[in-house]
Amino acid sequence: MVVTVGKLRGGGAFNVIIDSVTITRTFRAFSKQSFLRLKQRIEEVITLQASIQRCNATVQFINPFYPVTANDKDLHKHFQNVAGDMVGAQNIKDMPPIMGAEDFSIFAEAIQGYFFFLGMKDETKEHLKPRHSLYYTVIEDSLSYGATLHSSLATRYLLEY
Repeated sequence: MVVTVGKLRGGGAFNVIIDSVTITRTFRAFSKQSFLRLKQRIEEVITLQASIQRCNATVQFINPFYPVTANDKDLHKHFQNVAGDMVGAQNIKDMPPIMGAEDFSIFAEAIQGYFFFLGMKDETKEHLKPRHSLYYTVIEDSLSYGATLHSSLATRYLLEY
């Protein structure tokens, strides 16, 4: 579980005691249970710490509230079969869980879903810059693989299920 305090805002002058502070955060977990436990714990810690100082605290969790992004196990097998046939099983890399927040997770809570990354490689560069980097670039030759993989996943799913 991870809690990030991204913004702390309060007051406007160095010599005035402020009456309120706003803390903006993000938090992430690998399971829905951990996520809910963390949400409860954040509220407990903030309100209890305020009461120790004889203050009041209010905790508001403002939407969008992204659930954990988790892949369906049956679709994972389907992905491995289709992608393995397309690019070779040796070219499929299982990733360790990551704590990204994705809009996709909202859909995957309502209906089975599968989230994957399309790998890119540039032989002229030692390392590519990560997504969300100012220097991230797309290797456009990889896009045709992504389009073909998406259509193959859908087509085979419809034929097999």
